[in-house]
Formats: sequence, C-alpha cells, structure tokens
Amino acid sequence: MRPAKADTSTVARAREGDPDAWRELYDAHAGRLLLWLRKTPLSDPSLDHEDLAMESWTLAASRIADFDEDDDAFPAWLFTVARNHLMNAVRKAARRATYATADLPEQIDLIDHTLRIEHDELVREAIAQLPAREGEVIACIDVVDLDVATTAAILGISRANVRMARSRGLARLRKAGWRV
Repeated sequence: MRPAKADTSTVARAREGDPDAWRELYDAHAGRLLLWLRKTPLSDPSLDHEDLAMESWTLAASRIADFDEDDDAFPAWLFTVARNHLMNAVRKAARRATYATADLPEQIDLIDHTLRIEHDELVREAIAQLPAREGEVIACIDVVDLDVATTAAILGISRANVRMARSRGLARLRKAGWRV
C-alpha cells in the first residue's frame, strides 16, 4: 500500500500557513480583484476599494481552512468572499449614511493617470446603466477578464445565465450608444 500523496497545490500550502503560497495567490489574483472592486461605484466616501480588497484578503485568510477545493477554484471563491464583503460594507455604510465630501488630492499631474480615471468613470457609467446582474457579469468577464465558469461561481448563477446576462447587457449598451 502506498502512502497518501501530499497535496502540494498553492491553496493547500496556504492552508498550512506557508507565506510563499499566500504571496503566490496574492500575486496571481490581487490585481484582478482590485480592478473588479473598482468597477463598483461607492456612494459613501468612507468606503475605499483598496481597503475592501485588503479586507477581502483578510477574510479569505481567516476562512481558508473551510475552502477544500483546488487552485483552479480559488479565484471564484476569493471573488465570492470579496463580493459578499462588498455588499455587507455597502449595506453598513447605507445605515450609517456618511455622505460627506471626500478629501481629494490637490493635484494629479500625470496625464496617463487622468486618462485612466476618465476611462474607469466611463466604464462605471456604462455598467451603472445596466440591471445589476448584467453589470456584474460584464464587469467580471469584460473588465476583469474572468471566465464564464468563474463568473458563474462568483455570482451564484449558472453558466447559461452568465452568457445570457452578458449578451443582454452588451446589447443594451450597444442600443444606448456605447461602443462595445
């Protein structure tokens, strides 16, 4: 009888507390997670996309023992954790109703940064015109570049519903004059 083969996946190593494994997971998914979170408009200045991303990673780290899937399923699980955390934070902020003006930096001197901000605002504006489900699907697939299966797992819907929501959302955007 052979001894059981040790699980050497990145997630398994992270579950064991390996900091290098956590670094690998973070390097692989942090950028897309933050980009995805930034596509959600936040009406409360007390909320910050970067803080929400870091808090999502902290939640994921505290719950990794409950995650018994492989490396391929990790992004869907992480984005689901982040989505739930985002929804909770938005509900909590709505109850607090802290809608004061946020402090803005005095000067932004990079043209590229300004163009990126304008582009991000246009994307947010376009997505905001869609029904919530269609906007979430388009943000996942077309903005963050997640696949249909991961998007379905994040949103808790079938792959067919993801494809249908994306198709309807893109059609609505085209009809409204957006070039997609």
